[in-house]
Amino acid sequence: MLVFIARRLFVSIWVFLASTVVIFFLATNIRDPLAQARQLPDAARESAIAEITERLHLGDPLLVRYFRWLGDALTGDLGNNITGQSVNTLLEEAFTATLQLVLGAMVLAIVVGITIGVIAALRQYSALDQGTTFIAFICFSLPLFWTATLLKDFLAIDFNDWLAEPEISWTFTLGMALIAGLIGGALVVGDRRTRLTVFGGTLLLTAVLLRVLSATEWFADPGLGFVIVALTAVAGAAGFTSLVSGLEWKPPLQAALVAAGLGIVAYFALGEVLEDPTLVTIALLALLTAGICFGVGWYLGGDLYRRSAIPAAIFTGLFAGALIFVDRMLSSFEGYSESVAGRPISTIGAETPNYEGTFWEGGLDSFGHLALPTLALVLLSLAQYTRYTRASMLEVMNQDYVRTARAKGLGERAVITRHVLRNGLIPITTLGAYDVGVVLGGAVVTETVFGWRAMGTLLLTGIDTGDPMPIMAFFLVTGGAIVVFNMLADIIYAFLDPRIRLS
Repeated sequence: MLVFIARRLFVSIWVFLASTVVIFFLATNIRDPLAQARQLPDAARESAIAEITERLHLGDPLLVRYFRWLGDALTGDLGNNITGQSVNTLLEEAFTATLQLVLGAMVLAIVVGITIGVIAALRQYSALDQGTTFIAFICFSLPLFWTATLLKDFLAIDFNDWLAEPEISWTFTLGMALIAGLIGGALVVGDRRTRLTVFGGTLLLTAVLLRVLSATEWFADPGLGFVIVALTAVAGAAGFTSLVSGLEWKPPLQAALVAAGLGIVAYFALGEVLEDPTLVTIALLALLTAGICFGVGWYLGGDLYRRSAIPAAIFTGLFAGALIFVDRMLSSFEGYSESVAGRPISTIGAETPNYEGTFWEGGLDSFGHLALPTLALVLLSLAQYTRYTRASMLEVMNQDYVRTARAKGLGERAVITRHVLRNGLIPITTLGAYDVGVVLGGAVVTETVFGWRAMGTLLLTGIDTGDPMPIMAFFLVTGGAIVVFNMLADIIYAFLDPRIRLS
């Protein structure tokens, strides 16, 4: 493997260097950097032209300018832009904003898209499969600028207005209950009577829940509370155990339930610690949770069930911690909403200017600015991950080794998770590796609609002013990410499919 990595790295470096030559040539010839200076009055024109010429070394041959840039870039200095600002500083700010904007959207699209694709493949040609296919194609065909504008109108302006008097109408209640009932009926496996029963139960439960939330004005001062956190943590323990090993194995279920119980205890025990924590405190608590749950799974799983008990306990513990995190953040919603004049969902920018609040209020501020652009990006990316996963799963399910696994007596869960899904993720790995470089380049349309100054803005500014320095900084990040993550994808292939050998 080390030889493979060294060989790929050697080739990638030369490909990347060759790419920088091409990009530098294009960046320096895309537009005249002196165009704006030539439009200045006579008194200032000559000095402005001389200053820009000296700053960008326009008097030197193109090859000399490239090697000067390359030598500075190898030392970590990306130079100054046409106005004299440090490109390193501009890149750091733009890259941080881009990570905030696209990282969550990419993770959500991958996780949710793969999940929906797996379910659709397992229920091929069912109502659920056809419904997800229809929705996926709609999302894939939506113009991003149009989707972003609609989200700003309905999920920001109208929703913020509605929060002033959060009363749910009967029309909305019946509509959401009907949608929830249809989804529940499509998910369940069984005859028509079973589906109708689930449809009716889900419809009634959703309608009652929405009416209770409306009567109590929960949206004005939301929060989960101890009862909801405890019940959801226990349900999560059953769900994670079912996915990992099945509920018929008692040790993994016991380990997951103990992890859920520890989370319920932590709800009260960590009251003072979570009053106004820092991000480092939250990260340390997450690591501590994973370590404790690892020990619980190790002890209760024993030699026979340890392999299943450990992940069941860790997933449940982290899930319970996430519930506590969400409850604390929602409890601060009323105070945050009042501090931003009742407009918690923002339509522009990455943060509220000069806003100071607690850790939880700061988190709500970040969420309010990220919600709409993240949703816009997820709607478009979700479709491709769903379709790729479904197609890959269906192809793998027809392979001979899958039929052999079933013939040997392996349970359906083991066949799907250990054979079908594992090998079906290979095309998704390729798609994800490519997407990383693309999203790090910035969602230019999304940034423009929602007023974010990130990687896309850095690139457009360089193109508009004819400044090659920001363009090259943009390419260093995106091109480098594509090279690195494609090499990582090749390595991951060997872990997903034992038939692949990197040697």
